[in-house]
Amino acid sequence: MRVGILSESTPGERRVAATPQTAATFIDWGWQVDLEAGAGTRAGFPDDQYTEAGANVVDGHTARSASVVLCVNPPEQIDDLTAGAALVGFLDPFVDIELVTRLQNNRITALAVEAIPRTTLAQSMDALSSQANIGGYAAALLAAMNSPKLLPMMVTAAGTIPPSRALILGVGVAGLQAIATARRLGAVVHAYDIRPETKEQVESLGAKFVAAPTEEMDEGGYAKEVGRDTQAAQHAALAPHVTEADIVITTAQIPGRPAPLLITDEMVAGMKPGSVIVDMAAGSGGNVAASKPDEVVEFSGVHIYGPTNLPAQIPHDASRMYARNLVALLERTRDDDSFRIDLDDEIIGGTTITHQGEVIHPRTRQVLGLAEHQTDRAEEPEGDTE
Repeated sequence: MRVGILSESTPGERRVAATPQTAATFIDWGWQVDLEAGAGTRAGFPDDQYTEAGANVVDGHTARSASVVLCVNPPEQIDDLTAGAALVGFLDPFVDIELVTRLQNNRITALAVEAIPRTTLAQSMDALSSQANIGGYAAALLAAMNSPKLLPMMVTAAGTIPPSRALILGVGVAGLQAIATARRLGAVVHAYDIRPETKEQVESLGAKFVAAPTEEMDEGGYAKEVGRDTQAAQHAALAPHVTEADIVITTAQIPGRPAPLLITDEMVAGMKPGSVIVDMAAGSGGNVAASKPDEVVEFSGVHIYGPTNLPAQIPHDASRMYARNLVALLERTRDDDSFRIDLDDEIIGGTTITHQGEVIHPRTRQVLGLAEHQTDRAEEPEGDTE
């Protein structure tokens, strides 16, 4: 049983799918670990730490030819993967249909961490949540570093400086961490989420919940898409809070659908010059009308950031958390010292997108326009909203 750890080729990606510690865990299982040379260097894990743990440092082709291949993002060289092998990572299976088709045609078993079910049993495997946690922290730091104002109140001989006001829109994992980080930095924080259940969480962190329209969550625990009337009411309620904010961080996303529009151009135009917005949903359509993925847009004197991969900015700890998620997931595939896909397992079955030349995940089949598969589950697993 051989597991390959890939060096990431996506521009700006600095994370790695296994650390020396998790490599040692695989070796304890009786698995051989082949690390692509330099895979962990950008995350602060040099090759010699892996070799000390018992791993082999190999070239990329050898790593990609393993029985189980671990990645953060899918490799460009899909054709290097061995038929029947497993690929585990962030595969974007509900959007990147071309990749799903290639995996199917190459008979690769694809386990997408975005599809891990949202259950208590799967919490230790929830890579979306672990990375969203880091993303929310990084978003607050990005906003603070680019704001022309101090976040905490300061009483000095030169006078008193009032605290900055931060507004967090979307109170999932990323939003909660953004609230906590902005509060630790000394800002006065307000927050909003359309789900009324989040009010208690916001207030438990010392922030104030914004009074705006709310709706109950759907069966998967996610916010629902809202109609035009509700959206208009949202904008009217949020506008004065956006105007008063020095920093705005938006995190609201709906899996498999465009992000909801929370901040219009008119709302941005009403903000103070020099204010900063960080739109964490820029990659899925954006919560801010003017945001662009991985760009900084200046609009009416306001700087709008659209980062799409904030966890990669803190790669050491992001990799540690992600690697532990993968160990917990792969623990359920162990069969003595080998690897086995049990589609009847509620987590493995719900996470597997393609297997033995077929697309088996219900939601991905719907996106592809395929008929219902005989092994489709009654309940569809979802990822985190961040």
